[in-house]
Amino acid sequence: MRIVVSEFMSLDGVVQAPGGPGEDTDGGFAHGGWSHPFFDPEVVGGAFAGALDAAEALLFGRRTWQTMAAAWPERAGDPFADRMNSIRKYVVSSTLDDSAPAWDNTTRIPGGEAVPRIRELRAAEGGDLLVMGSPTLVRTLLAEGLVDELRLIVMPVLLGGGKSIFPADGVLRTLELVSTVTGAAGAQVCTYRPAAAS
Repeated sequence: MRIVVSEFMSLDGVVQAPGGPGEDTDGGFAHGGWSHPFFDPEVVGGAFAGALDAAEALLFGRRTWQTMAAAWPERAGDPFADRMNSIRKYVVSSTLDDSAPAWDNTTRIPGGEAVPRIRELRAAEGGDLLVMGSPTLVRTLLAEGLVDELRLIVMPVLLGGGKSIFPADGVLRTLELVSTVTGAAGAQVCTYRPAAAS
C-alpha cells in the first residue's frame, strides 16, 4: 500500500485545528477553523474527496481519530460520510484501549508497535493508506521515510505558530512536485513525492 498524507496547511507550515475553534487548542492555539475562508468545493473539496476515493484504508493518530470518530457517524446518509464510516481505519495510540468508543472498522495499533506495524501495512498489496491530520504521527512517518506522497492543501494565511508535520531533525529530504492546482480563494493543492536518489 502507498502511504499518502493529506494536510490542510498554512503558509507558515501550521496544520493545527483547520476544522473548528475547539478542535485543538494545545499551546493556546486560538485560530481553530482557519481553513474555512479558503475552502472551495471544486479544488479543495475535490482534492479531499479524490484522496478518500483512492484510499483503501485510513491511518490516524489518536487525537485526530477521536475528533473524526465523534463527527462522522452522526452524518450517515451523506455519500462522503458513508465512505468515511465504512472504510477500514487504523488508529495509533498508547492510551486508547479496546473499551474505547468504537468507530466502525477501526483497528488499534499500540504506540510502541507503530513503526513496524505501519511498515507491514505499507509492504502489503492494495490501494492507498491515507493519513489526514495526525501531525505527530506524520512527523514520525516522514522521519522514517514511510511517506510515498504528500498532498498539501496550502492556504494563503500565516498563523504565527502551531503544530507542524515536519521533522526538526536536521535531515535533508528532497521531494518532487508532481502537480499543483490553485483554488478560487487562493488555496493551492500541491502534491509531492520523494525524489529518486541520484
